[in-house]
Amino acid sequence: MTASHSDSLVVLFGATAGAYGAKLGSDERELVLLVWQVVDLPSKKVGTLHKSLVKADNLDLSDQCREVSGLTPEGLGKAEPLDRVLQQFSQLVSSDLKVLGRSSYTLCSDGQLLIRQVLHPETSKKNFLLSDCFYSFYDLRKEFHTCYPSSAAVKDQTIKTMAEYLGLGTDEAEEDFGVWQVKTMVAIIFSMLSEGCNHVFTEPETVKYKYETGPCSKSETVDSETVIRARGLPWQSSDQDIARFFKGLNIAKGGVALCLNSQGRRNGEALVRFVNSEQRDLALERHKHHMGSRYIEVYKATGEEFLKIAGGTSNEVAQFLSKENQVIIRMRGLPFTATQEDVLGFLGPECPVTGGKEGLLFVKYPDGRPTGDAFVLFSCEEYAQNALKKHKEILGKRYIELFRSTAAEVQQVLNRYMSTPLIPTLPTPIIPVIPPPYTIATGSIRDCVRLRGLPYTAGIDDILEFMGDATGDIKPHGVHMVLNQQGRPSGDAFIQMKSADKAFMVAQKCHKKMMKDRYVEVFQCSGEEMNFVLMGGTLNRSGLSPPPCLSPPAYAAFQTAAVIPAEAAALYQPQALLPTTRTPQASAAAPPTVTYYPAQAAQLYMNYTAYYPSPPVSPTTVGYIAAPPGAVAAAATATHTPILPQPGALVRMQGLPYNTGMKEILSFFQGYQYAPDDYNGLIQLSDQARSVLQAPKEWVCL
Repeated sequence: MTASHSDSLVVLFGATAGAYGAKLGSDERELVLLVWQVVDLPSKKVGTLHKSLVKADNLDLSDQCREVSGLTPEGLGKAEPLDRVLQQFSQLVSSDLKVLGRSSYTLCSDGQLLIRQVLHPETSKKNFLLSDCFYSFYDLRKEFHTCYPSSAAVKDQTIKTMAEYLGLGTDEAEEDFGVWQVKTMVAIIFSMLSEGCNHVFTEPETVKYKYETGPCSKSETVDSETVIRARGLPWQSSDQDIARFFKGLNIAKGGVALCLNSQGRRNGEALVRFVNSEQRDLALERHKHHMGSRYIEVYKATGEEFLKIAGGTSNEVAQFLSKENQVIIRMRGLPFTATQEDVLGFLGPECPVTGGKEGLLFVKYPDGRPTGDAFVLFSCEEYAQNALKKHKEILGKRYIELFRSTAAEVQQVLNRYMSTPLIPTLPTPIIPVIPPPYTIATGSIRDCVRLRGLPYTAGIDDILEFMGDATGDIKPHGVHMVLNQQGRPSGDAFIQMKSADKAFMVAQKCHKKMMKDRYVEVFQCSGEEMNFVLMGGTLNRSGLSPPPCLSPPAYAAFQTAAVIPAEAAALYQPQALLPTTRTPQASAAAPPTVTYYPAQAAQLYMNYTAYYPSPPVSPTTVGYIAAPPGAVAAAATATHTPILPQPGALVRMQGLPYNTGMKEILSFFQGYQYAPDDYNGLIQLSDQARSVLQAPKEWVCL
């Protein structure tokens, strides 16, 4: 039992099989020793001092543990496991309190590490619950500094320094390890209770029982000293799983934000916001602790990063998330015609939605078209589990995916779709890159390497780290990530090196080297072979196979194509690249097109290439933007890479129904100027298709 102002304290000390002192709990080692004693504050009496060894699953003790504690694996092998020891702890404390005539108590420990960094994480991993007394405790170091403000800072305090400050003449060598620490802590408490100090224990530290969900507004102020970034999370992990990883530390309400990649899928990272900087610092000590079989990296992050992921401005989302302590499930792949009644019927009576229709949030584009995503609220874990059992069941003619979600994920998904303009405009200012745009290499010189078997979560940073010292030998914009037809990483990448010798050295050094949990094959190749694969061809032991979408004569036109850097490609979405309305006369007299990029793109290593396989001529036009009129004259005399002879662009359409025909596509773009004549020599068209394209609009739209 506990109370906010207890008459009794239970002084508690513990040790693990690993690090000791300020690093206690930082190495995930198990608890091997508990020592405690009851102290009655009004009468200044004490109960029996108890010392209990704890049998760990791993009895391999560190050298520091052996030296400081004197414990041995043989002695620990005869001890009880942690759950039994904690049961004995509760029984013995209750017995001692009864002798002293008391009923309530609060724990008192030397700092916060034993409670927050050892007991809570270990019991969470071993799947048993701590009693309520471990959710409230006094930090003796903080209480001592409050009582004696002139003493050392809290972070520099130890049991020995506090005893020396008070002039307590205790000899550590005379007592067993743990016994001296508890006796000294009791003596320090009695000194604080003396007439000169009259210290009162009134404000205990608290540990949150569970993580509280909730919305976050972009207008909030988030202290950067309270935020961390967790990396390497299992893709299916939820906010509750992350809160469990940080068990014992107090996460702010709605403080777990799972990060999504450009495809709207989780990328294995999360931003976590704690209630104060002290909790954040303790969280950083869990760097490379394990979640299941994976170790999790923990780094500092900023408040701006957290708000970018978790913050929202939509009133609809705020109202949806205003129902606190709800379990959120994300539904993906819904038919575009699905209604609220359809979704409720799909879920069925065994998993009722909180508030009925009010517990559903459909994700839509700015023009109101559905995206196929929805979020659902459930009032308890049981209903959410019933819903998850319907994963990949059929609604209409489509199977539906169901996943656990978070408030931050709701914000991210809504922000991504709602921020997409219907008719994008080019951002300003736009300035030309000097020197002229870098081109993909051609020819038979084997100055490139191909990486095969990359983890699908691997990014450019992972590749550069994988390359090690050879990173300095990569050409500017020389890293090309190969995407599949769905726009997702294919596991392949090409890297242009500064010379064939450098490419050979990289292939020898990095072949079958590990990246994350996979080995990566590295082969030396030529620019010509690289271009074949980037354009949709295949490169294997049988040799080169040309891209299926291009005939060999047409393919030769793209050997010197300019490729836009990744950040520029992200800045200028394909929908923004529609050509402006032109007349035949204007096209004939059009000045040369200049390719423009953001200034910061000049320092990039990489391009994300979505050409595997790709539409004809997309490598030369995916990044095409017509130059501002005033800049054309200035650039007309400069030397540039050969490019298409007219200002304009192609757009790539994804997600088309399988029965879509030419008329439906042209009808979709009704009102926009298209120029079929410009591409007749580049796109292989049948006579029937060309006749449809060249027909008047009134005839096409019939």
